[in-house]
Amino acid sequence: MLEQVVRLTVNMTVNEGKLDAFKSLAQSMTEGSQAEPGTLGYEWFASKDGKRFRLVETYADAAAVEAHFTGQVVQKYVPQLAALCKVDGFEIYGDPGPKVAAMASAFGASIFPYWLGISR
Repeated sequence: MLEQVVRLTVNMTVNEGKLDAFKSLAQSMTEGSQAEPGTLGYEWFASKDGKRFRLVETYADAAAVEAHFTGQVVQKYVPQLAALCKVDGFEIYGDPGPKVAAMASAFGASIFPYWLGISR
C-alpha cells in the first residue's frame, strides 16, 4: 500500500580529497542495504562536478526503515560517512515510525507525512 512506503533523501557534499573513500563507502552501504529484505531502493545520484551526491532510499514500510536504521549499514557505516562528507539536507517522506523519527530528528531530518498520490 502506497501510504506504508517510506522514502528518504540525503543530500551530501564530499569533503575535499575524500571522494575515493566516499565512493568506496557508498558501495559498501549499497551492498549492505541490498541484503535487507524491506529495502526496495537505495540509489545514489551525483552532480556533474562529482562533489555533491544525493541518496534516495525506499522502504516497504516503517518496520523496514527501522530495521535499516538499527542495522549494520547505519550503525557501522554512517559514522564513517560523516567523516567524509557534509550532510546538506535530510528528508523523510511517509511515516518512519516513532523510533526512526526520533533518531532522524537528532540528525536534523524533516519528516513529511503522506498526503496524496499514485504509484504504478
